[in-house]
Amino acid sequence: MEKNDIATVTAEGLGTQGEGIAKLGGVTLFVPYLLKGERARVKILKVKDKTGYAKAEEIITPAEERVRPKCPVFYRCGGCQLQHLRYREQLKFKQDLVRDTLKKIGAIEANVSPCVKSDKEYGYRNKLQIPVGGDGENVFVGFYAERSHRIVPTDNCPLHPEWTKPLLSALKNFMEKCGLDGYDEEKRRGHVRHLVVRELKGKFLVTLVVTVREIKGIDYFCHLLDGIFPEYSLYLNVNTKETNVIFGSEFLLIKGVGAYESSEGGVFFEAGPNTFVQINDGVRPKLYERAVSLVGEDETVVDCYAGGGLLTAMFAKKCRYAYGIEVIPEASRCADALKERNGLEAKMKNLCGRVEDRLREIPDLGEATIVLDPPRTGVARSVLHEIKKSGAKKIVMISCNPATLARDLGILSGTLTETESGELKRGNGPTMYEIGLVEPFDMFPQTRHVETLVLLNKIH
Repeated sequence: MEKNDIATVTAEGLGTQGEGIAKLGGVTLFVPYLLKGERARVKILKVKDKTGYAKAEEIITPAEERVRPKCPVFYRCGGCQLQHLRYREQLKFKQDLVRDTLKKIGAIEANVSPCVKSDKEYGYRNKLQIPVGGDGENVFVGFYAERSHRIVPTDNCPLHPEWTKPLLSALKNFMEKCGLDGYDEEKRRGHVRHLVVRELKGKFLVTLVVTVREIKGIDYFCHLLDGIFPEYSLYLNVNTKETNVIFGSEFLLIKGVGAYESSEGGVFFEAGPNTFVQINDGVRPKLYERAVSLVGEDETVVDCYAGGGLLTAMFAKKCRYAYGIEVIPEASRCADALKERNGLEAKMKNLCGRVEDRLREIPDLGEATIVLDPPRTGVARSVLHEIKKSGAKKIVMISCNPATLARDLGILSGTLTETESGELKRGNGPTMYEIGLVEPFDMFPQTRHVETLVLLNKIH
């Protein structure tokens, strides 16, 4: 088997990226957009040892679960992986993904609940984050192709609400009329790098990420936005760094109040242009309410990676006391403001610093419930060591990455052991915790991503 060969294969299953997996001559082939059971003609793109990658040229026998994607650039854009798969099968794929990843990486055999569905299969995202590129003559607005920074131009995205299409049209109109260039990553030049919009219950935070503080015709852009959004704030964010980080450190308020108040689970909070809020308004309350339901009213909760304090406050409203630990000072200050806004001064305390350091300051940590909601990279190894040392009676984890979730659960439950060099190996380590619940939530329909809630109970 060599590059550019044409072969006929049948997919035996789906991989972690949502791609089809087929066997051919002792080689395992990964074929994007091929579904389980489908027979297809494929073109070999790369083969190394016993692993290969191929492109589907023709679907000979389509699966019953195959549907027509809503997005015209689905097969070129890297934002979605599953629009061609019927939604009920997407939920099954994510349930299987969590179960199989826990077993493969963490050596964990666990009963995984059915994936909690999103009420909206499309139009569910409350946040648009779209790159703007250019070559000096043309402006490109769209999403990146898979594993690249090549922009696939689009005038709409069905994962986002109806305001997306007129907004992107207004952005292109504004840039064309005012002679603004999209950002060229190779030549490091151009005026506009990204457009970021967050919706909070009918109010909008619009941020234009630019390379200069003065943007020609910004009043014209406001005029166009006036016709799209009933109430909004407009920011310029200045980012001149040669990195892939979207925001720079400087936000300039051009129009509006700057931040809007919203609520979740009876907690009022204020969100600005860089405030983290889960992107699916329908699934987020289901996830948070389920997490809060796992602790009792007489418990103390320690919310690690607490961000702006929303989840900490939800626990504080129910429980005896809640601590929130967050390393970013700005986020910790927001958590303090949220605590005061909701009258939780007597039931909630925010600690700013590294989680592994501040955990040691919590009184009676061994009797507390620890909540972990880390970034995609997972829980720091030093944090896991502190938790095991504390002997906390219960751990509630929220993860957006099954792979790092499996690793972290393996360390906590003892199915993975750590060598002196820091390498993880399968082994029968000290068993302190047992898994009481694994429940996926479909925060991201049409994509391979899934949010997972896990409960760990200390073994007495």
